[in-house]
Amino acid sequence: MEIDPGKLNTRDMYQWMIQTIIPRPIAWVSTLSPGGVKNLAPFSFFAGICARPPTLMFCPVNDRFGNPKDTLRNMEATGEAVVHIVSHKVGAAMNDSAASLPPEVSEFEKFRIAEKPALKVKPPRVAEALVAYECVLDRIVRISEGPAGGNAVFCRIVHLHVADEVIGLDGLVDPVKLDPLGRLSGDYYTRLGERFTLERPE
Repeated sequence: MEIDPGKLNTRDMYQWMIQTIIPRPIAWVSTLSPGGVKNLAPFSFFAGICARPPTLMFCPVNDRFGNPKDTLRNMEATGEAVVHIVSHKVGAAMNDSAASLPPEVSEFEKFRIAEKPALKVKPPRVAEALVAYECVLDRIVRISEGPAGGNAVFCRIVHLHVADEVIGLDGLVDPVKLDPLGRLSGDYYTRLGERFTLERPE
């Protein structure tokens, strides 16, 4: 099958992308509005960028009316976030927080998601998250405007929380203990399956 994106509508192209770019890690992002409302939302267009300086990226897509999501508006206004890795044990809460709520309603409060204060930024972190990156805004790159328009948010990592329970005997993160969720298409998610090694060439 050969597909020409120029001949597809936005929804169909989006479906091809989310069905083939799998599994996708999930950034569960907490931010604060200028008025102090605590926002929490998941994004599966998410990646680490580099370690010097330590930088990651997540991509809030405009809603169907072309409006920026609360997370994007908060990042523009306050420039701080906490980006969490989603483990299986917090998967249901993450899914709840994907609901469309008015900007004045906090997902932390609405869905009774326990929080902890961050150390270097103002947004709270999810108490049960096993990995959390405290971040400050580096830059926002707007790919397009209007409905489904893309925005790439680049964040500088200023602090990292890693739960002791996910550290293995070698002092490194044990992926089985972290038990991360991967996003597929539709309502489907995945957990870690079979693992194998491939020796990297010199």
